Amino acid sequence: MAYDRYVAICNPLHYQVVMSRRLCFAFITVSYMIGFTQSLAIVLCISSLHFCKFRVVYHFFCDTTPVLALSCTDSHGTEIMIIILAFIDIMGSLITITVSYVSILSNILKINSTSGKRKAFSTCASHLLGVTIFYSTMIFTYLKPKKSYSLGRDQVASVFYTMVIPMLNPLIYSLRNKEVKNAIIRVMQKREGFGQF
Repeated sequence: MAYDRYVAICNPLHYQVVMSRRLCFAFITVSYMIGFTQSLAIVLCISSLHFCKFRVVYHFFCDTTPVLALSCTDSHGTEIMIIILAFIDIMGSLITITVSYVSILSNILKINSTSGKRKAFSTCASHLLGVTIFYSTMIFTYLKPKKSYSLGRDQVASVFYTMVIPMLNPLIYSLRNKEVKNAIIRVMQKREGFGQF
């Protein structure tokens, strides 16, 4: 998304050529390969641990931190490996997004018209909001040691990055669409009309 926004704002005339199906397929393939490789490494590390009596994960899903909390053997090495992998994944993509948005910002500031700047900022603002919420909860959840695991706080954070952000994206992007805005206004006006009778 960050690269897509970068090309759309910085090279709008070349957008169709740059953002080809081949490049999109390459982005998808690389992201799936990274995700699969990291997941496999984490599963292999966790599978070497031993678990005692308690085998109930008190979480919405079987996440790494609650599973590590159930281990009765020393999971320090596994924990370090997971933190390193999470750091590489989260910070690598965050740095890529930051570099992309710094380039976008520098190009937006070069635009002469106020309406052009406003349109470019509104295009990026929704994505930037979603990215900020997503990455702040991911950093809070995965870049900390097992000892600081808190059931309530980590469950709230996991709800944000697994449910709130995916639900927020369509809402944010659809509210930018004029047809959707007009439909919402019509529905609200009809409700007000029904309330008067």
